[in-house]
Amino acid sequence: MKYYIGIDLGGTNLVVGLVNEAASLIDKEAVPTNTTSGAAGIIAAMKAVTDRLLDRNNLKLYEIEAIGIGVPGTANRETGMIEFANNLNVSNEPFLPMAKEAFGGKTVYFNNDANAAAWGEYLAGAAAEAKSFVAVTLGTGVGGGIILDGKIYEGVNFAAGELGHMVIMADGLPCNCGRTGCFEAYASATALIQQTKAAMKGDVFSLLWEQCAEDINRVEGKTLFDAVRRGDETAIKVLKQYIKYLAAGIINIINVFQPEIICIGGGISKAGDLLMGPIREIVARESYSRNSDKQTRIVTAKLYNDAGIIGAALLGSDIHPV
Repeated sequence: MKYYIGIDLGGTNLVVGLVNEAASLIDKEAVPTNTTSGAAGIIAAMKAVTDRLLDRNNLKLYEIEAIGIGVPGTANRETGMIEFANNLNVSNEPFLPMAKEAFGGKTVYFNNDANAAAWGEYLAGAAAEAKSFVAVTLGTGVGGGIILDGKIYEGVNFAAGELGHMVIMADGLPCNCGRTGCFEAYASATALIQQTKAAMKGDVFSLLWEQCAEDINRVEGKTLFDAVRRGDETAIKVLKQYIKYLAAGIINIINVFQPEIICIGGGISKAGDLLMGPIREIVARESYSRNSDKQTRIVTAKLYNDAGIIGAALLGSDIHPV
């Protein structure tokens, strides 16, 4: 059996997973990402977690075929540089050479984290039967991964797929990429939490307060959906507006690419029909291709947060979709 290490480096958490040649996740461990430690500190944390994971599974680094890393930014595979990763506070760092050195010269691959998640869903998840699809990951930011004809589409400079940074609201909210009105600023899990908190401040009687034990700092994505299920009017209003933002971005993606499948991942996607039903209705009504016999299918991720780990682990493998 061949084993691979997949590292999903997010703006919030760093997750290391052990993956086998059947594209199955055997074990994983997560730690908070220290976004103030720079590239060297992040790589040291990746190595420490990997060592613990291997020890726990009675494996040595030499028994690992390769290591793959998904990073939240522009990963230039020609130069090995992370050119820009706003959620990590890392720019123009020789990340890949540094990682190879830290792992003792082991073969290391890297790619954008959303590309890695898309690759995971393509190999072993919701898009295994598709030739073209787009993955949208709703997390700290909004990630995008594009698979065309069975290959990750990276663009001329490896920066393609930054779907979270297309503008859906001109002169809108500031985004930490430096623009305003980005899809990420309105449709990420972070944005949803901010929208929920703002609504709570305007309604002290909302069930949202009960859902977070009267502590607004404990609000998470699940908080809103639980209150919606209980019929809370304030929560329902927040969700309806959030769905409009999310649908706007998804329709833009469909209008540009017309993929076979759009796969929505991240923790928010676990809301199921509360989210997906209304999204599909708006897309069916507003997409440019609404009269076509062939329509993009909008599905939820099967691998959820494990997609990025599995996809990263198998970035350099010759494994094909299951």
